[in-house]
Amino acid sequence: MTKPLDFYFWPTPNGWKVSILLEEMGLPYTTHMLHIGRGEQFTPEFLAISPNNRMPAIVDHDVDDAPVSVFESGAIMWYLAEKTGKFVANDPIKRKETLEWLFWQTGNQGPMAGQHSHFFNYAPDNEKDGYAAKRYAGEYTRCLGVLERRLEARDYIVDDYSIADMMCWPWVLIGKAMGLSLDEFPNVIAWRARIKDRPAVQRGVSLGKESRPNRPHTDAERKILFGQK
Repeated sequence: MTKPLDFYFWPTPNGWKVSILLEEMGLPYTTHMLHIGRGEQFTPEFLAISPNNRMPAIVDHDVDDAPVSVFESGAIMWYLAEKTGKFVANDPIKRKETLEWLFWQTGNQGPMAGQHSHFFNYAPDNEKDGYAAKRYAGEYTRCLGVLERRLEARDYIVDDYSIADMMCWPWVLIGKAMGLSLDEFPNVIAWRARIKDRPAVQRGVSLGKESRPNRPHTDAERKILFGQK
């Protein structure tokens, strides 16, 4: 690729999936930081790219016709892997397995981790130990067990390091920060460390770090983030 991608980003686990991939692929990109606490994700210009008003999203200018926008992290990962031929196997069974784990992440690990994170970080104190909070923490832990079994006798999810690992890793990275132990999952611990040691992963996680507020959300920001209808 010769023309930089436009990369719409905020430093969260979902954003890290794609920032890591871009760094691993060595693709040129221009970062557009959208401050989610200010509601910058709701502008008409961004909604034309990402109708669900979520990041990450990309616009690919390295095409023959009109620029191509892609939203949703799993779709972005697959699009770039298909386009570059990197971090996805040629073998049809392994490609199938890679897709399975992308869907697993977006349908299971990601939503459960995200909801657990919400209750752990943002729920009123009287709801932090309620039924919903326990449900999401339990489901996040169950997903760790799924990964633990998959990583038995494997270094990576689909044998070789791939977009499947980049998709699943960020929400494991912050497990301890969300108050959950990984001690029961030695395969996951080793996999987490193996990926964390990669320089491209470190660059991807560091992207935009200085922009993330080191304070609780204000009431106005919480209304923007959690008051959508």
